Amino acid sequence: MPRPTCSRCQRPLGHCLCALIPDLDSRTRVLILQHPSEVGHALNTARLAALGLRNAELRVGEVFDDLPQLLAQPGYRTCLLFPGDEAAALTAYAADEQPLLLVVPDGTWRKARKLLHLNPSLAALPRVSLSVAAPSRYRLRKVPEEGALSTIEAIATALDTLEAPRCFDALLKPFDALIEGQIAAMGEEVFIRNHQR
Repeated sequence: MPRPTCSRCQRPLGHCLCALIPDLDSRTRVLILQHPSEVGHALNTARLAALGLRNAELRVGEVFDDLPQLLAQPGYRTCLLFPGDEAAALTAYAADEQPLLLVVPDGTWRKARKLLHLNPSLAALPRVSLSVAAPSRYRLRKVPEEGALSTIEAIATALDTLEAPRCFDALLKPFDALIEGQIAAMGEEVFIRNHQR
């Protein structure tokens, strides 16, 4: 029989993170497009980000038929948070009068690229990337490349950049608790052996 889970954070009731999820307002609107393969992931950080931000929306799918309407938010300038040679540094947008609608694909790099391929209006958006970010707090897996962050870390870093001097560290509290919980469940010895190389 499956363990009872919290309907909000979707964690097992004994490990509910809702008390740690903040209720943050932001000038920036965040639209997270999550690949379906991420939904059941134990560390579903996109869901935690969407729950912690009032001005955020999480959509799950591969093809988003209503994407043109989602992207056409009056009063917002729309950008895709996705690194690449053609991506502008997000710092260039920090002084903008017009707030951003920041579109964030959530999935492995391969799945995120697939979302762009299947949704041409997404791929056509101007791209932005983070400047040098702090190392990932995601200590449970090796980062594929220097500067790689989980979705919630990327969103918090982007908001810190766009809305400085405001700080969005509170968004990472449930994420940090999730990581600590996973490490505790596997045991310190196993964690050190498998993840501290």
